[in-house]
Amino acid sequence: MAAEGQALTPGEYIRHHLVHLTNKKQESIVDFSVINIDSMVVNIVMGALVCFVLWLAARKATSGTPGRFQAAVEILVEMVDSQAKSVIHNAHSRKLIAPLALTVFCWIFMLNFMDLLPVDALPAIWHAAGPAMGYPDYLRVVPTADLSTTLGLSISVFLLCLYYNVKIKGLGGWAHELVSAPFGTSKNPVFALLLGVVNFAMQMIEFVAKTVSHGMRLFGNMFAGELVFMLIALLGGFAALSLGGGLFFIGHIIAGSIWAIFHILIITLQAFIFMMLALIYFGQAHDAH
Repeated sequence: MAAEGQALTPGEYIRHHLVHLTNKKQESIVDFSVINIDSMVVNIVMGALVCFVLWLAARKATSGTPGRFQAAVEILVEMVDSQAKSVIHNAHSRKLIAPLALTVFCWIFMLNFMDLLPVDALPAIWHAAGPAMGYPDYLRVVPTADLSTTLGLSISVFLLCLYYNVKIKGLGGWAHELVSAPFGTSKNPVFALLLGVVNFAMQMIEFVAKTVSHGMRLFGNMFAGELVFMLIALLGGFAALSLGGGLFFIGHIIAGSIWAIFHILIITLQAFIFMMLALIYFGQAHDAH
């Protein structure tokens, strides 16, 4: 950090904005006792907001001519339901999975949407309030740019996949699938054992790869978007400090507007991709190999 009274350098500015508000100082790269408080709070607030809006839409739904709000929610529900039907053919499972997919899509969209807020808006408010209450002067407001959030979501999907594997195929049927797919089995006991070991190893690799890539894809895209907004914000900072500030300020406005408009597509697409991959993984849990 720069000395008190001195402006941050570009590198210090970005590093400062990439530090989470945590419950304690992280002492190692992997420390499960550290909680990113900022991500947790935004996750809870956005999740509660999504649930409230969906509850409000269901409460005000009428069988007559729908209003704009009801029509928008119905379009969203029908979109998710049609995607669920195309992947998961078990109608009973869809009663849980389709609403879950809808909630996940809306929740991740709102978490991604936090990236469209001005980079220094909420951190500036926290700068005035946080240290006064004895908290560190750090705040990140995009939970999906936090790997612990995205991996937490993907691990939740993984655990539900395990549940449906056992529920649909039975414990014995799923155990048989673990040692017989993808390379099949053999009547020869030796080859059957070797193929079983290979099949089981491939199944474990597939589960790990799907879970990690599911979370990393969302994290990577949102983290990159957050960095771009920080770089654009630096143009505004140079506009205030340099003699050629007028040109920097114009570049700041133009670049920020273009990237924000483009980012609306990105945050929607990333929420949709995460939801679709979750549906595909649930569908695979229902299919026998």
